[in-house]
Amino acid sequence: MQTKSNNFALVALTALFFVMGFITVLNDILIPHLKVIFELNHFESALVQFCFFGAYFVTGGVFGKLLEKIGYPVGIVLGFILTAIGCVLFYPAASMASYSIFLGAFFILASGVVLLQTAGNPFVTLLAPGKEATALTLVQAFNSLGTTLGPIFGAAFILSDTVKYASKLEEAQSVQIPYLAIAGILILLAIVIYLLKLPDIRKRTEVVSEENYDKKESLFEYPHFVLGAAAIFFYVGAEVSIGSFLILTMEKFANIKEITAAKYIVYYWGGAMIGRFIGSFIMTKIAPNKCLAFNSIINICLIIIAILIGGKIAMIALLVIGLFNSIMFPTIFSLATKKLGKFTSRASGLISMAIVGGALIPPVQGLVADYFNLLISYIVPLLCYFYILFFAFRGYKTK
Repeated sequence: MQTKSNNFALVALTALFFVMGFITVLNDILIPHLKVIFELNHFESALVQFCFFGAYFVTGGVFGKLLEKIGYPVGIVLGFILTAIGCVLFYPAASMASYSIFLGAFFILASGVVLLQTAGNPFVTLLAPGKEATALTLVQAFNSLGTTLGPIFGAAFILSDTVKYASKLEEAQSVQIPYLAIAGILILLAIVIYLLKLPDIRKRTEVVSEENYDKKESLFEYPHFVLGAAAIFFYVGAEVSIGSFLILTMEKFANIKEITAAKYIVYYWGGAMIGRFIGSFIMTKIAPNKCLAFNSIINICLIIIAILIGGKIAMIALLVIGLFNSIMFPTIFSLATKKLGKFTSRASGLISMAIVGGALIPPVQGLVADYFNLLISYIVPLLCYFYILFFAFRGYKTK
């Protein structure tokens, strides 16, 4: 009976992961859109990601502690509501055509996503003991479904009519209705999740702690967690940074228009979705850390090819990276939080803080792009994948 209850909860959580992916990837559409409207340079446009992923660092630890008190199901409901509030704030930001207010709205929206992330990831791993990496990878595939459909939505409802607008103000206001619609759906999901009464599994963390009692009193006494949190920092930084500059790279080096390039982003995030479905099966046969190492090596090679060759070959190479990014986040998360027991909620919060890599790495790549060029700037995510390779070989070990 407990297994059936857990399976039902896992199915319900797919909606959570879909929404997180859908909302996050819209940033990749909005960055070039807002760059034109507000006449920004690469660094300034990357501040969207700085505010969005900066919320992970500011709120992640707080939400980790909060979840210990309120439980994962309540945290998910509150996460949907907070995210909806952030979406609603896009309306006044667009009405006043203020980039500063847009950035504030991104921060609030992202805070809701942080709460969803902090609650959702450990919830899945605790619902599937012994199969943490496989279960999280499978559920995260629906996150990738969201990131695959998000660019299509953005291109159709945000970018498609920009040529008709007579002013920058009208272009800014093109985001209002889409984000109000998203807010409505988020409120509906909050109500549905509340009515489903998902199981509160905080007791499970105490059981794990008793089973693996090791006299440790702090998360930082677990080397695999510390190294795993760093791996999350660099992984999210690389994934977000590449996604943020893909459209601009395709425009400049492959002569592809913005709205067409936005549609190509589907292949980047769609590859991640396909990879997660495939990876959830492969990791039942091959150790997760070995899959992580293999994918890291492939991404390193793809970025080197993009930098050295350029043109449409670079575009293809960068898009293919999405396929090999696929299993990285869930695999790193599950390896980093393995055998943490009662520390799991707090660990999830701290790992959410590590997602601040998505805030810091894109501006760094933006600075390199401003001083050199966009292709050379991909050396920044290249270095990130080298660290992930280290974690896959040695850093993941629990002893």
